[in-house]
Amino acid sequence: MAAGIAIGLAAAGGAVAMGVAVSKSAEGIARQPEAEGKIRTTLMLGLVFIETTIIYALLVVILIIFVL
Repeated sequence: MAAGIAIGLAAAGGAVAMGVAVSKSAEGIARQPEAEGKIRTTLMLGLVFIETTIIYALLVVILIIFVL
C-alpha cells in the first residue's frame, strides 16, 4: 500500500514540476525570442533530471516490494 502511495506522489510531483518548467520556459521564450535555443536546451536538461528522479522513485518502490 505504501509503495503505491510513494510512486503516486513521485509521479504527481514530477508532473507538477514538468508543467511549471514548461510554462516558465514558454514565458521566457515569449519575452526573449532570441534566447529560444538556450532556454530550450536548459528546459530539456531539466526535464531529463525530473524524469530521472521519478524513475529512481520507481526503482526504490520495486525494491521495497520485492526485497522487503
